Amino acid sequence: MLLTNVRRQESRALSFAQARPDRFSLAVGGFDLLKPMPTVRALESFVRDHPVAYAVVGPSFWGDGMYPPTDPVYYPLYVKCCELGLALCMNTGIPGPPLPAEPQDPIHLDRVCYRFPELKLCMIHGADPWWDTAIRLMMRYHNLRLMTSAWSPKRLPASLLHYMSTRGRDRILFASDHPVLPIGRCVGEALALDLADDVRRAWLYDNADAFFFGGGNGGRT
Repeated sequence: MLLTNVRRQESRALSFAQARPDRFSLAVGGFDLLKPMPTVRALESFVRDHPVAYAVVGPSFWGDGMYPPTDPVYYPLYVKCCELGLALCMNTGIPGPPLPAEPQDPIHLDRVCYRFPELKLCMIHGADPWWDTAIRLMMRYHNLRLMTSAWSPKRLPASLLHYMSTRGRDRILFASDHPVLPIGRCVGEALALDLADDVRRAWLYDNADAFFFGGGNGGRT
């Protein structure tokens, strides 16, 4: 999965996806949610022209951290993702940079999932220190997932590993944060964890394949 900006016509990520759409898909961000109509039009056009797997937004990283996911400013994006059948990934947990953290408390997604049950929604970059809240929300809402991106697998909490191995076998998605957190390191640490083979395969591949592509996508990454 390669990250690009909805307003960018050329990028390294786009060139890879255009050259090998059978191999690579795009995550698209860079939305100006204070301008709803240009934003949803740009997203619709981008999805029409490129192999997009999901849209992405980080509540702490735009608007001075003033807009939690419950704010109506997100609603046009939610509706458009539902219409397109496109997954939406949202940063949760305290961010690494010194930015306001409160809008990334996963409890905000409780109301979002309740209001938009058709929205395929994934918490990304973990949910620290609110892991247990994130787990409880995934127990409540069928449309919610969590991605372990930007987290060293050996640092994942025991509560998440237990959930992954029991009720949440289909809910946790693997990712690195390459090149900040190299994918080789993350895969190596994931392979070293004490997990059943079927649980590990679901986490490393199957869950993302099912969530983003409906399964059987032909090996995109």
